Amino acid sequence: MEIRDTAAIVTGAASGLGAATAARLARAGARVFGLDLPSALKDAPEVDGVTYAPADVTDADQVGAAVAAASESGPLRAVVNCAGIAPSARILGRGGTHDLGLFSTVVKVNLIGTFTVMSLAAERIARTEPDEQGQRGVVVNTASVAAYEGQIGQAAYASSKGGVVSLTLPAARDLAQYGIRVNTIAPGIVETPMLATISEEYRARLAEGVPFPQRLCRPEEYARLVEMIISHDYLNGETIRMDGALRMAPR
Repeated sequence: MEIRDTAAIVTGAASGLGAATAARLARAGARVFGLDLPSALKDAPEVDGVTYAPADVTDADQVGAAVAAASESGPLRAVVNCAGIAPSARILGRGGTHDLGLFSTVVKVNLIGTFTVMSLAAERIARTEPDEQGQRGVVVNTASVAAYEGQIGQAAYASSKGGVVSLTLPAARDLAQYGIRVNTIAPGIVETPMLATISEEYRARLAEGVPFPQRLCRPEEYARLVEMIISHDYLNGETIRMDGALRMAPR
């Protein structure tokens, strides 16, 4: 799938994985529409080729408007879902049971938000002219190693990311008739703005748990994998762990 002179959507584009991906796709020649909450976009980096659009991934109307705007700039070919939240809470803790509203919010943002963006974008992509191989587009979703080895306090997060993993194959099968591929990346521990708030000592301990390379993942490495998935025409219905062979301990 060619990236140059096409349109791409990246959610969670104001920082972290989304920002790195939006910048990389723009450098590859795509016209990128970066979606994020208005509060997050205030601090979004200025990048040539990236246009920011305020949108909550759980709001179908806002997502639909952003998808329509992206489609007007050229054939929509790539959609990358990076938006997500990761609050921590135990099922049963000192303060009582896990807040049901919090659990619902995490699933709504991470899983339902991913599905909302994918489905509305796929509808638009399906209207485009296919390339010589019959391809129309690629969707890359973001899970986590927590989908496989959720830690203590990650019941909601692991459930939501496990849902993204389980969604991958049926989504690829559903959308195959339209020439749309669907893949998922499950990152390990990534150097995101959230991690920047913790101490260097704690970050070093996190890195020590990674077999090799013994460091944290960089957002640019995620972005590079996204670009490879888009370009690799035979990669479909797959979840790729990007974690340095890390297997998370209970805590």
